[in-house]
Amino acid sequence: MALIHTPVCDFGANAPDFRLPDPDGKQWSLQDCRGERGTLVMFICNHCPYVQAVGRLIAADTRALLEHGVRSVAVMPNDYRAYPEDAPKHMRALAAELGFSFPYLIDETQNVARAYGAVCTPDFFGYNADLKLQYRGRLDATTPGRPAPKGTPRELLEAMIGVARNGQGPWDQTPSQGCSIKWREA
Repeated sequence: MALIHTPVCDFGANAPDFRLPDPDGKQWSLQDCRGERGTLVMFICNHCPYVQAVGRLIAADTRALLEHGVRSVAVMPNDYRAYPEDAPKHMRALAAELGFSFPYLIDETQNVARAYGAVCTPDFFGYNADLKLQYRGRLDATTPGRPAPKGTPRELLEAMIGVARNGQGPWDQTPSQGCSIKWREA
């Protein structure tokens, strides 16, 4: 497991469009996933301990964001042939187990992860209603084996509620950290 930190937020960057399948083969575009007041695009996978540590929080926070007009989508960018825990059948099972209220999509070619500049799982991209980037930070202080202490700010949730209210994310953002994306061999 190679620990990677995300780069700082490139405020105002456009959300790259995509068309990706879910594990059942249904195609989803960015427009299908777009929220009225904001859109959260997440790069996650099943096997990463950093994602595992925050999976239930991701499910809870994305449900809470729906009340603020923010919709979410998760993209699995890893080479699942090399990492079978990330295969579509396991994605479907994880989404059901955690009660995901958003599509969990497969980036088979890894072109979408490259277009977004995703570097790790989890990697969060929070966009405003105009699909301009406003958040590129972590979910919160939770790490594998160490939940965030009670009273710790819910950074992603609070940032995206702010984006829904005024279209802008916070200037101070703590980078997300996680496992490197498992790129296919060229």
